[in-house]
Amino acid sequence: MHSTDIAHARTPEPAPGDRRRWFALAIVMTAAFMDLVDVTIVNIAVPSIQRDEGATFSQIQWITAGYALAFAAGLVTGGRLGDIHGRKRVFLVGIGGFTVASALCGLAVNPEMLVASRILQGAMAALMVPQVLSIVHATFPAHERGKVFGLFGAIVGLGAVSGPLLGALLTEGNLFGLEWRPIFLINLPVGVAALVLGSRFITESKAPRALKLDLPGVALVTLALLMLLYPLTRGRELGWPVWGYVSMAGALVVFAALVAYERAKGARDGSPLIELSLFRVKSFAAGIAVQTVFGVGLGVFFLVWTLYMQIGLGWSALRAGLTGVPFSVAVSVAAGMSVQQLVPRFGRKVLQAGALVMAAGVLIYLAEAERYGLGITSWQMALPLVVMGAGMGLIVAPLTDAVLSEVPREHAGSASGLINTVQQMGHALGLGLVSVVFFGVIDERLAPAEVGPAFVDGFTHALGWVAAVLGAIFLLMFALPKRPAQHVEGAADAEVAPVAGEKEPELVP
Repeated sequence: MHSTDIAHARTPEPAPGDRRRWFALAIVMTAAFMDLVDVTIVNIAVPSIQRDEGATFSQIQWITAGYALAFAAGLVTGGRLGDIHGRKRVFLVGIGGFTVASALCGLAVNPEMLVASRILQGAMAALMVPQVLSIVHATFPAHERGKVFGLFGAIVGLGAVSGPLLGALLTEGNLFGLEWRPIFLINLPVGVAALVLGSRFITESKAPRALKLDLPGVALVTLALLMLLYPLTRGRELGWPVWGYVSMAGALVVFAALVAYERAKGARDGSPLIELSLFRVKSFAAGIAVQTVFGVGLGVFFLVWTLYMQIGLGWSALRAGLTGVPFSVAVSVAAGMSVQQLVPRFGRKVLQAGALVMAAGVLIYLAEAERYGLGITSWQMALPLVVMGAGMGLIVAPLTDAVLSEVPREHAGSASGLINTVQQMGHALGLGLVSVVFFGVIDERLAPAEVGPAFVDGFTHALGWVAAVLGAIFLLMFALPKRPAQHVEGAADAEVAPVAGEKEPELVP
């Protein structure tokens, strides 16, 4: 789950009588919903894709990790492009490209084409998503924005719940004999409608003196992640060759080069991709570490969980999707409680309790999976999933405010963009690690009767890793401010504060 809060500028107050703004809101919310659902909808269909297309397990990882990697690498650049060239224009390019990429995914003739199309889809989402809240800020007067952001919260919750179910129904339904393909093709009519209506109803806005693009920074980030992820996902299949270890070590060198380049660029023209001064704020540096590690844990869990239920236990996509409903509902309920009631009273302890509660849910799941083996039922999974969902809800909703609470207002846009980026990078890294923590304990060649027990073993092994990750998150959270709620009002102001070097944006008729 990722937020779209990369908006970073105050805007002139739009005319309150303009009804078109509600059409514009519906269009950008639909785009945000498409992106949220697309992340979850694919996971549930992965076993069907693997079976029908004969995809290798590393290709399966890249179908999900490729999207997350392209999305992460392009997020900050997507936000800057909107500031420079106009948010409406970049949004329409993004949604048009996302629709085309969805068509290519749905029409893919082999796993390689599907992986390439998913990478394109992630890149287009990176153009589309950062514009969403920027357009809202440019379109709605301040007194209406609270209501609008409340609607966004509801959309995020709905996307989390409906994605797996929608994926299951479309996969099981086998519409027109297309198997898993409708999970992508469903985006076509929605995307075309959003493109046509968006060009008519969205008001253009841009920042007249926006920061410049930092394409070398984007290239270095992408190269470092590829050098780390590619050997991780392919290593087991290829027998862990020496070049893989060299590549992963080289990724650290590229990251170091990125830091040096960004420092020099910041000194030269004040427009680096990554504002390194933010890392001198202890709570921000710790929060970024929490977001990254949390992304790793979620990346591992969700892919492994789907493979366990559908391939290991032999359940249908629909049964797997319905089994996950208690988890999604628990996340939504706990998220609402944490922000409105718990964090204002207990501060950081709520986030730490969330990490421990989620870890407890993981350990309960591990114990039940070991005890019941292949005979486990959806009802037996309900308790650990509700506990896990409650823990996750306590973390995800207040974490961004906690991370941003001590960040200087002029850097709020850069900081919120960086939070989203590292969360997606962590997710991609987690998906890459699946080959180590899950497939690493499963034999290459299994007789049909051995598949179930092997996948149960792999699942319990992966859950042990996820519990360890949550323990690390609990410790990292000690560096967050004790009372992030004190700063929530400032953080909310910061969301619309200009980034250093930017002027007030103007509406373009």
